[in-house]
Amino acid sequence: MTEQTVPGLQHRTVLLEEAVDSLQIDGDRANGVFVDGTFGRGGHSRRILDRLGPNGRLIAFDKDPQAIAVAQAISDKRFEIVHDSFATMGQALTSRGVMQVDGILLDLGISSPQVDEAARGFSFRLDGPLDMRMDTTRGMSAAEWLATESEQTIGKVIKEYGEERFAFQIAKAIVARRAIQPISGTRQLAEIVAHAVKTREKGKDPATRTFQAIRIYINQELEELEVGLNAAFDKLAPHGRLAVISFHSLEDRIVKRYLASKAKVQQPDRRLPIRAADLPQPELKLLAKMKPSDAEIAANPRARSAIMRVAERIPAGGAQ
Repeated sequence: MTEQTVPGLQHRTVLLEEAVDSLQIDGDRANGVFVDGTFGRGGHSRRILDRLGPNGRLIAFDKDPQAIAVAQAISDKRFEIVHDSFATMGQALTSRGVMQVDGILLDLGISSPQVDEAARGFSFRLDGPLDMRMDTTRGMSAAEWLATESEQTIGKVIKEYGEERFAFQIAKAIVARRAIQPISGTRQLAEIVAHAVKTREKGKDPATRTFQAIRIYINQELEELEVGLNAAFDKLAPHGRLAVISFHSLEDRIVKRYLASKAKVQQPDRRLPIRAADLPQPELKLLAKMKPSDAEIAANPRARSAIMRVAERIPAGGAQ
């Protein structure tokens, strides 16, 4: 299914076929173990299940209670959903007796229902409570954070995670407004940002970068990505595939650098008497960098910033 729907909301899975194809679920591998790091509304998971053999296994993760509810409606003995971040996959898989997996997909985007439901607080276009938590059962909401954090830290978060030029002007405006009244709504925050941003990017709402930054910070997305990449690499079997779909430059930069660090090994001085067999070997082979097609972007404009990177685990000894 290329589209998944929940209570009147529609979600189009980005790079659906390309991502699942990259995991190479065929032959003996079809009866292997695979991981979907972010279930979302189940587009990738359902397609993986379509490809799995009768003895295959898919373990999916998600922090969003709504995503968990959708996943729990899937009746398939080969499928299991874990209500937690993919950053916990190492421990979660080990506790289930899974030492190695054949393929891992990490889709780092938020789903359209999350954005389009005002009550979740992700969108500056809809008026709702300023929440922004992926997992609404735990942690501090964006409103709670903005009510208590220092002006300096708010500015730093918006600058680093939103790459916003006017970060400290925005932080100053937020602190000035909260001294008068609590900042509890998405439109309220968007208006504060709009007045603080002096120049606007063509075709982009001035609140875009600030909302992105606060969402990333509240959910610790970049920290979880780094932990999750390490956990994924540790669990990959020889020739196992890792595919990661990112949606903004901060995520993609982390993914690119991590994969490169495993694919390119620093070699010792050639003058040292070291046998070729003892030289450090790369652990990953970079296979692809892919973006959505023009047709997919036309059908789903939210896919336009997506980048997928794919790598394969090289067996010990370097046999490829």
